[in-house]
Parts: sequence; structure tokens; C-alpha cells
Amino acid sequence: MIPYVLHVALLLDICLLFYKLLLQKETYYRLNRVILLGCLAAAFLLPLIQVPQQWALRQSPPAVAADPIPVVAIRLPQVTPAPSYSPKATPPATKAEVKVQEPEVPLMQRVITWAFYLYWFGVIAFGANMLLQIGVLLLQTRRRPVIVDGQYRIVELDDDKAPCSFGNSIFINPTKYEPDTFDQILLHEKVHIKQKHSLDLLLAELMLAFQWFNPFAWLYRKEVESNLEYLADNEVLHHATVERSDYQMNLLKVSVPNLSLRITTNYNQSLLKKRIVMMNAKRSNIHTAWKYLFLAPMMVFLVCALNEPAASTEIANNNKNINYAPAPKAAIDNEGNWKATIKGSKLELKLYEEGEKNHMSNSDFLVSEFTALPKGEEGSFKLVREAGTMQFTGRFDGATGSGKYKFTPDASFKSYMKAEGLTNISDDDDMAFFFLNITKGYVAMLKGNGYKTPSKDDVIACKALGVDDAYIKSMKKNGFPNVKLQELISGKALGITGAYIADIHKAGYPNVSWDKLISFKAQGIDSKYINKFKAANGKPGVVKKGASEDDMVAFKALDVSDEYINSLKKEGYTNLSTDKLTGMKALGIDGDYIHGFKAAGFNKLTADNLMSMKALGITPQFMTSFKAAGYPSLTVEQASSAKALGITADYLSSFKKIGYNNMSLEQASSVKALGITPEYLDSFKDAGYKITLDNASSLKALGVTPEFLKGFKAIGYDVTIDQASSLKAMGVTPEYVTQMKEKGFKSDDINKYITLKAAF
Repeated sequence: MIPYVLHVALLLDICLLFYKLLLQKETYYRLNRVILLGCLAAAFLLPLIQVPQQWALRQSPPAVAADPIPVVAIRLPQVTPAPSYSPKATPPATKAEVKVQEPEVPLMQRVITWAFYLYWFGVIAFGANMLLQIGVLLLQTRRRPVIVDGQYRIVELDDDKAPCSFGNSIFINPTKYEPDTFDQILLHEKVHIKQKHSLDLLLAELMLAFQWFNPFAWLYRKEVESNLEYLADNEVLHHATVERSDYQMNLLKVSVPNLSLRITTNYNQSLLKKRIVMMNAKRSNIHTAWKYLFLAPMMVFLVCALNEPAASTEIANNNKNINYAPAPKAAIDNEGNWKATIKGSKLELKLYEEGEKNHMSNSDFLVSEFTALPKGEEGSFKLVREAGTMQFTGRFDGATGSGKYKFTPDASFKSYMKAEGLTNISDDDDMAFFFLNITKGYVAMLKGNGYKTPSKDDVIACKALGVDDAYIKSMKKNGFPNVKLQELISGKALGITGAYIADIHKAGYPNVSWDKLISFKAQGIDSKYINKFKAANGKPGVVKKGASEDDMVAFKALDVSDEYINSLKKEGYTNLSTDKLTGMKALGIDGDYIHGFKAAGFNKLTADNLMSMKALGITPQFMTSFKAAGYPSLTVEQASSAKALGITADYLSSFKKIGYNNMSLEQASSVKALGITPEYLDSFKDAGYKITLDNASSLKALGVTPEFLKGFKAIGYDVTIDQASSLKAMGVTPEYVTQMKEKGFKSDDINKYITLKAAF
């Protein structure tokens, strides 16, 4: 499932792309306003729709029967295994810690939690900013002089803020403008008020408060604002008293650096150039209206592709056996079919629905628990336990049998459980109690050992794992008098026994904590391994003195053996810290890897050097290839940078082939990062320019191409590389120069056009 906020962001991005590609340059401003607001609303509403299964392009979620089938679920606590290290894994940043969590929150879940808090912090901050802007405007309408002009309220300012409007108020400093200019400003702002453009901006601001992290949302708001300005300009130009040229000149006159609040519609804005362009643009032809027809099918496709499909009413085929182990719920009815196999004194029983879609099996039943089994002919028999009675009909032929069953829970047993404090017991739990043969005596045993308020799930898990009175007393006797029920479940699941605890005590850990005990058992650490590790701790040339229990667990998890340590020692890496040893082992650094670098002439690599190089996939062959390419003094830092950027010896040689022989690795990093290739450099040669690598970096960053330079040559200007950078940075193109010449601005000095562009 796509998170709602990201789903909205994706729809907004697609709508913005659709608008900019097809509709932005059209002069149907009113229709564009409807499209922009409609897409904004659709982006927030469409993710809430569930798509009929036959239309959905996504896979349907697991279906649920219309009449839910009673479910039996045996849920055990989560036991987190010890960390799994592989030769390609990144070395642990801190000392290894292996423990059974209760349960520990995974890193990704913590990241998601913090992202959730960060998102809502942003929503609150941007929402508060919007309210603050509204508050400032309302304050001005109360404190500043106001002229009432029909439905409009003209608020007189005394600063250099650009004229703007919000609601039915126009904010302007009347002393700054000539009468004609002032009248046109009022006319423009009255259009904004009459057409209620403030509503569009409020909706756009509200969208930003919830999509503040989405850069496309900011662009979307800008398009909403721009279209409102085009709409107002278009209305003003249709007024009988307004000349197009005068109006456009007034736009330039009003231009001031101090813009108004973002939530207002501004007469003067940074989009001034676009407004003038759109005023002079050719009116859109009716034949271009076909573009708008694509919006509806695009929205339908997005809903079918991204939205959650509605679940089918058919029962999902789970095909999951329920054995006494942690598993998702599997549906099994109180009535159905049975199959059984007699194995000595035990009877292996399997209950299932028609078609064996879901089933439950157990091999712990004794034949003696059942009433007489019907052999060779149809008959009935039953199994009675405290949790209820299961009545069977059918027959056995030899050791196998089959037939029908019906389970009837014991109401008094459920009442007893609830009276003992086991809450949230549902009908679905009756079968679990029955199959596990949980009795009143078992609950009383737990309470007698100090567990006064066990949960239903804990009782089921304890019984399934075999946590009995003897096991509990054994744990308490061996140093854990206050062991929790969840800890008992974890310990039993891992196979911790009293004998194992005594063995760990004997090895020098008389006060070992339960978490540490769990980590030891999970990694297979016993007294023999502990004594061996202690013997090596502080031994010259092997491990630095002071290695901790966590180090020991990490050593065991990574299989840091004597042979491995000796292989490093043979290459000169002695007296390493435990962090270095575990890090090198986790990355798969061994004697052969180190020896390869020595053979290539790299004899003074530290353990940190080796780990960083191994993590990046740097091999001895990679280093020697640079020597062959003319870089004999390659450092680890340079090699790491080159590897991270994808710079190879072949890449460097390709530049030498076209005459760039002295390219440093620092230059190569810059060139690679910008995507400069030998072909790019050659293309300038074809245009008559020999450029340096520094020039190439500047040109590439600005997007200067040989075609750009050829364009100026075609109109009579032989520009230099430095001029090309300035021209591109200012947006001066051959087309621009040609247009200016046609308007009467003619000069042989290309720099004059740069100055002209900067002025406007």
C-alpha cells in the first residue's frame, strides 16, 4: 500500500507535469484555473477510492469471507535472532549486541516514526505560517486607513510593499503612483477580488502545508498563482480604457523589490516577464482543446494503477498449516473434516475445510484419550478436554481414518479463564485452548509461580513451548528468581536450560543477565568457547586486552577464529582491537586480500584503509590499473573517490587519446561528476574550439553546447569561450539577438546584448 501522503504527492507531480507539458502555454485561462483546482482536489481525494477488482491494475489483497470463519491462532513472542554477518556486510559501527528483544523496535521502524514526527512538525509549522500571514493582513485592515469603494476596501499603506489583494481588500500605497497607473492597479486587483482568486491561493497554501516536503508542490502553487495573474491581465486588457502598451509599461513602473505576503495576489511579481509574454501570445485555437480531453482518462488510469483494489468476496487460499509455532492466523471452522493416522500409542490428527484450504494438525494426541475408534465401519468417537469436546464421525481402515468433526467449546472453562484475568478471549481461541490442552491447573501453576496476570497469548505460548512448573523453578533456582513470563518463553524457544546456565556461571559469569544469556545461547557460546576467548584476550599479537562480552558474542557470530587471526598476523596486522577484527571479518578481509595489495606495491595500508577499500569493492587489480595508466602515486583517498564516482583507468586513458594527457585525479573527479566525456570535448573541436578541462567543467555546468556557439557564428558573432559562459548564464541566445536586431537594437559588440538582457 502506498502511504496516503506519498500517494497524494505522486498525483500532484503527475498533474503538474501534465499541465506544464500540454496546458501551460494555452490561453484558456479560466479553464486552466478549473483544471489546476480540480487536479489539486483530485490528488487528495482519489487515493481514498477503492477500485473494483476487475478494473484494478494492482494485485488484490488477501480476500476475506463475507461470513468470517472462526480462526485459531497460536502466537508466540518474537525472538530476535543474533545478527547475521556475511563477508560482504558493512562492519558494525559499534560493538556487537545480540539479545532477545521484547520486542526491540527495528531501525527502519524508528526511522519511519521519526519521519512521521518530522512530517507533522512541518505541517504545523507551515500551517502556522499561513495563519500568521492571514493575521498580519487582518491587522493591517484594522490599523491602516481604509477607503470603501463599493464591495472593495482599499487599505492605504505607507511603505514600499507591492500592491496586492486578499479577500475583498486591496493593499496599496497611493502616494507612489501616478493617477493612470493607480487606476490600472486598482482595476487589476478588483479582478482578483471579483473572481475570488484568494480562494485559489488559500487552497494552494493549505496544500503546501501538507505537502511541504514535495518540491513539485511548490512549483504547483507557482503555476496556480501565475495563471491567476494571466487571468487578471487578460480581463484588464479587455477594458475599454486600457491600452496594452501602457498597461505593460505600468507593470515595469510598479516593479519594486519588496514583495507582499505570499498568500496575497500581487500586482508586481517575479513572473513579470512571463505575464508580458502571455499578454502578447497568440490566442489558443479551438483545435488545441483536444489536450484537455486527456485529463479524464489519465486520472482513471492513475486510480486503477495506484489505488488499493477492493477485496474479492471469495475466501483466500492461504495454504498455511497451523503447527505450534509463530504463524499468521489461519481459518478453521468448528465443524469440518478430519484425517488421522495411528502411530503406536499416538494419533496424528488433521482438521480441515472442504478442499483442504486451511488445516490444523497435531501429533501429540494419545489414542487412549479418545473413546473407542470405529475400525472397519462407520461410527462415532470423541475427545473430551477441559476446553471443550470434539465429536467425530467416520471410520478407520487400518492405521488411517477420515470423516467429519464438530467442536463444542466448554462455556464454564472460558468463564473460568476470564475470571482468572485472561482478557480478550474470543471464540477463535477456544480451538487453541483445546488443541494445546490448556487446563485450569496449568493457569493455576503459572499463578502459583508468581505470574498473577498472564495474558491469553502468554498462556498459549507457554503451553505450546512446554514451559512447565519444572522449567520455571529451574530458571529461578539458577539465578533468575524474577524472570518474566516473556523471558521464559524466549529462553524455552532458544533451548536455555538450568544446565546451560550453570555452565555459563562456571565459565566466570555468575551474575550474567538474562539478555546476555540469550545472546550467548543464540550464538552457541558455551563455557568452552568463553575459556578459549579469555585465553586469547590480551595475548600479544592476537587481541588487545580489554575485549568485552559483546566482543565475544561478535567474534562467535562472525566466526573470528584463531586461524583467521593468524592469517592477519602473518601479514603484519598484530594487536588489533576487537572492533577492527570484527569489522575486517565482516567485510571478508583475509590474508589473501592483504597480500594482493602488497604484491601490487601497497605495503602500508592500515586496517581502516583496508576496510574502506573493501567496502567500496577496491581490489589490487583496480589499484595497479591506475599505475599502468600513469598514476603511480595513487592514495587510498584518491582510489576511494575514483571508485565511488566510477572512474577507471580506461576512463582516464580515453581522455589521453584525444590529447588531454595531464588530467589530475581531482580534475577527473570533477569531469566525471559533470558527465563530461571525450565525445563532448571532441564536439567542441569540430566547432573550432580547443577547450581546457576547466573550461569544459564551466561549459557543461551551464549547458553550453557546440550548437549554441555555432548559432552565434551563423549570425556573425565569433564568441569566445568566456563570452559563451556569460551569454548562457544571462540567457542570451542567437534567437534573442536576432529579435533585438529586428526591433532596432543593432550592435557588433555581443557584450551589448548581455547588458541589454541584464537590464530587462
